[in-house]
Amino acid sequence: MNDRNVRELIQDQNVAIVRKPKKNIYGKIIYYIAGIVISLVFLFPILYMLAASTKNEETIANHAGTIMMFLPDFAHINNIFNNYAVIFNGYNVGRFALNSIIYAAVVIVLNILVNGLAAYAIAKLKFPGKSFFNYIIIFLIVVPVETSIIPLYSICKTMLGMQEGFSVLAIIFPASISIFNIFLFIQFFSSIPASFEEAARMDGANTIQVFFKVILPLSKPILATVAVFCFIGVWNDYLWPTMVLTDENMFPIQAALTTIQAKKGIETGQVMASLVVTSIPIFIIYIAAQKYIVKGFGAGGLKI
Repeated sequence: MNDRNVRELIQDQNVAIVRKPKKNIYGKIIYYIAGIVISLVFLFPILYMLAASTKNEETIANHAGTIMMFLPDFAHINNIFNNYAVIFNGYNVGRFALNSIIYAAVVIVLNILVNGLAAYAIAKLKFPGKSFFNYIIIFLIVVPVETSIIPLYSICKTMLGMQEGFSVLAIIFPASISIFNIFLFIQFFSSIPASFEEAARMDGANTIQVFFKVILPLSKPILATVAVFCFIGVWNDYLWPTMVLTDENMFPIQAALTTIQAKKGIETGQVMASLVVTSIPIFIIYIAAQKYIVKGFGAGGLKI
């Protein structure tokens, strides 16, 4: 190959190198534009909710059908939080939000202990009928939750009673057991090498100590995933609390807000402000735990 051919080959390679990034740039531009458009479609209801929560009834009616319906009421900037003041002071939303946070905290702890121990036994221990429990868990995952509401209500009414004070237990105990969370724990625990347990047992640890000192510290991603799911489930629960709670002051946030929104005289802006209050904790928790959720599904979900 002479010098001329070498120069032509190098030139062709340089041209290819220059052209390739241009194609990548065009692809990225299209990708981001499409992503922005799709995101806006999903964001429009949220933007409307945020904007309407800052307006009174008259302003909402005047802005209907215009681009202003998606923007806050900057013309009355001093009154932008009036609706929030009404729902917190007039309807005591802060108390109901605190109820949900307390319920969620207890449910998360019990979920990790009860479901984690059950999953550890199935994933790591050897006992007769182990495969049968695996089949039962997979079968129960596909059974709709709604089919168990009436039997569960009868059990809670018989064993716990629906008297004031005891009805709170009917919120916590049923939510503390989740077949789906057991399944997630099993998949994740199965991926942990047995050498960690063997090393702990050589140091004299028993089964419970292995679970708490070895398995749980290695399971932070799935713990965060289960915690987020539990919090969202308790925070968004409406039907079951209204069935078992006899004292409205003990209602979680969703059940309380549904009752509040049905009252006469409440305005659209106040309804939207209450929806913003219920949405913010979900966004914050998901963003904070997003990294662990991805890791949890990546480690355990691949075996599904």
